[in-house]
Amino acid sequence: MIRAPLGDKQYWDGREAKDLQWIERVSQTLSQPSANPVYRAQFAFDFAKDNLRAAIRVYSRGSPVASMATYFPAIMDAWELSNRESDTICAESALQTCRDWTFELADLNHYIWCFWLVSLALALEIPDDQWRRLVALIGEGGQDVLLDRIIASRQPGRVIGEQLLHAKPYARLLKAIDAPQQQQASLLRAFVEHWYLELNRRGKQQPWWYVYGDPVKHPLEMGSYFGRWCFEAVAAVKAFGLDDSACLGHEHYPGDLLHPSEDVIPAPAPARVEKAGWLARLFGRSDE
Repeated sequence: MIRAPLGDKQYWDGREAKDLQWIERVSQTLSQPSANPVYRAQFAFDFAKDNLRAAIRVYSRGSPVASMATYFPAIMDAWELSNRESDTICAESALQTCRDWTFELADLNHYIWCFWLVSLALALEIPDDQWRRLVALIGEGGQDVLLDRIIASRQPGRVIGEQLLHAKPYARLLKAIDAPQQQQASLLRAFVEHWYLELNRRGKQQPWWYVYGDPVKHPLEMGSYFGRWCFEAVAAVKAFGLDDSACLGHEHYPGDLLHPSEDVIPAPAPARVEKAGWLARLFGRSDE
C-alpha cells in the first residue's frame, strides 16, 4: 500500500527504478578518478542526499520499512568521501570550500538533514558502527538542546546544548517532550500538524524539498517528490516513549516506522488542538 498522499503506483515504481539506476551509475563514477576534482566533493555529498531520498521513497512507495536501512552505508560513505575530498581541495587551493551546502546546524537545511538521519537511525536501529559514524559526521554536542537530547538517548554522555536553534517548528516538539505525560500526545499531534507549515521560509533557508509535489511550483511529473514526512516526531517517540496514537494516520506522520505490523488508522485529534490542526491542514494543502 502506497503510504505517501501523492503519486500512484506508476509514479513510485518509476522513481524506484530510476533511483536504483542512478545509484549504480554514480557508485561506479565515484570509484574512478575524477575528471573534475574541484566538483567531486559536492558530487559526493549530492550522492549522499540521493541515497537518503531513495530510502525515503522506499517508505513512501509502501515497501517494507526494514529495507530503508540498506541505504545507510552508502549515505555514510558518500558523506565521508565528500568531507575528505573537500579537505584535500581546500588544502591545495585558495578555496575555502568546494561545496554549496552549509555544514552548520544553524542552517535549517543542514539541521533537518542531520535530524532526519538521526531519526531514521533510531527508528531503524542501525548497527552501532554506522551510528558512531553518523554522530561523528554531525559533530560535537552542545549546539542544540533538542537534537542533542535526541542523540543522547542512544549516546549517553553527549553534551547537551542550551539553545534551540530553530524555534519554528521545533519549539513545539521540545514542549511535547518536556510536558507531563498526560499532555504529550496532544502536544506531539500539534507539532505534527504545524510542522510543514512552520518550515516555510524565504530564500536559501527554505528546505530544498519543500515545494516538491506542489502542482504549480514543482509538479509531480517532474519526479522530485519523495514524500513529506515528519521524521523528527518519530525520533522523539522512539527516544522518549511519547504516545503517538493521536498522530497515526496523519498525512505527515510516518507511523509505520514504529508500528510496521499494525494497521495505522487515523486517530481523532485531541479536542484541545483540533481547530489549530484543521487550519494547519487547510493551509498546508494550499502549498501542495
